[in-house]
Amino acid sequence: MAQQPHSRFAGPVDQVWLDRVIEPILYPDLPIIDPHHHLWVRNDNTYLLPELLTDLGSGHRIVATVFEECHSMYRAAGPAEEASLGETEFVTGFAAMGASGTFGTTRFCARMVGNVDLRLGDAAGPLLERHIQASGGRFAGIRQSTAWDASDKIHKVAPTPHMLAEASFRRGFAQLDRLGLVFDAWVYHPQLSEVADLAAAFPDTTIVLNHVGSPILGGPYAADRTLVFADWKAGMAELARRPNVTVKLGAIPIRLPGAPADRSMPPGSEEIAEAWRPWMETSITLFGAQRCMFESNFPVQKRWSSYAVTWNAFKRLAAGASTADKAALFAGTAARVYGVPLDAAA
Repeated sequence: MAQQPHSRFAGPVDQVWLDRVIEPILYPDLPIIDPHHHLWVRNDNTYLLPELLTDLGSGHRIVATVFEECHSMYRAAGPAEEASLGETEFVTGFAAMGASGTFGTTRFCARMVGNVDLRLGDAAGPLLERHIQASGGRFAGIRQSTAWDASDKIHKVAPTPHMLAEASFRRGFAQLDRLGLVFDAWVYHPQLSEVADLAAAFPDTTIVLNHVGSPILGGPYAADRTLVFADWKAGMAELARRPNVTVKLGAIPIRLPGAPADRSMPPGSEEIAEAWRPWMETSITLFGAQRCMFESNFPVQKRWSSYAVTWNAFKRLAAGASTADKAALFAGTAARVYGVPLDAAA
């Protein structure tokens, strides 16, 4: 079996280490929609209902979540282009459990972002319709990850560069607007202009940039991180000119190689907030809170910080924001973009 594109990011979690930092929950009554988490079994990392419920019960008021595709539970047989229907069917079962109220008040997996290979062109349309039907209407959009860099030291999520510009991909992309679906983009920061070009070509299709544009801070980029920030900021400024683009804020490295830190303890929310502040405050300034949303990226993020600490860090980052902006960053933007039912976000 070929390596799953996301398997590199799914290492084991050291819960004993994470439990060394326990913090009181900041602003526990603030409603949160977590717009980006996975469910999977891989690489000694199991994140299914027990693990999800434990994190959702950490003390923050998580009213709903959005599942993000991760090549989980794909069909083992049948046409390759239909394999991802297995993930949609799998998540739909979780969503039904969340809607039942049996497992608490959080509407987990209220909406989902799945996967269809848009390089199928026009043939992607009928397949997208099958995902919508299989999900019971919870299917909000797709992510086709295209993160790629020329350096052999950088993990290539996509097999080839410039996929967003391919003619076949764009024929498939054209199907999203017809079906009212969102496109989640995962690229590295040198590729931000490719997302801007795609957004300009399809101004009526909502694009959600994952992980603050994934600035590359390692490999050949580690030598001049000031230049990385400048290049990333320029790319984000160009992207902010496209009103159909929103940004997920999260999944940035906390402790970089060469930086002094006591690694016997996991980072607390203050350390995380300080490490993430330049990227997230810049993004909010460029796009506005109405086009930004905080994301947990669990269980990937769980290799470095707990759910409680991660959301505390977001709350520290937003401490100076207005009430309206906080409402957007923590729930409103996600509810609008992904169509999370209003009763879940209340």
